[in-house]
Amino acid sequence: MQKPLQITFRGLDHSDAIEQRIRDKAVELERFSPHVTGCHVTVHAPPGHHHKGGTYAVNVDLQVPSGQLVVSREPGRDHAHEDVYVALRDAFNAAVRQLEDYVRRQRGEVKRRAV
Repeated sequence: MQKPLQITFRGLDHSDAIEQRIRDKAVELERFSPHVTGCHVTVHAPPGHHHKGGTYAVNVDLQVPSGQLVVSREPGRDHAHEDVYVALRDAFNAAVRQLEDYVRRQRGEVKRRAV
């Protein structure tokens, strides 16, 4: 990446373990496309997450040469996202899918609709 990875925690304290997981996942994204120029990850903790089982939301913004890819994983009622690591995994999996689609479009490998 040309720009350093940015990580923002909202509603929770900084965690070295969570930051390291994000850094590891960001390195994996670069495997799919060397054209990723920047990445900003925001982890949102639910209000009062220490006292009741709220769900985490994770946003991943990727900068690529022709624009930006945005992944916003709003968990809704998915209780699996009460674990921040599951929320991170799902957000980065979605980012990989978007990045793969972006690379296919750049290569011209998009399927054409039959008329």
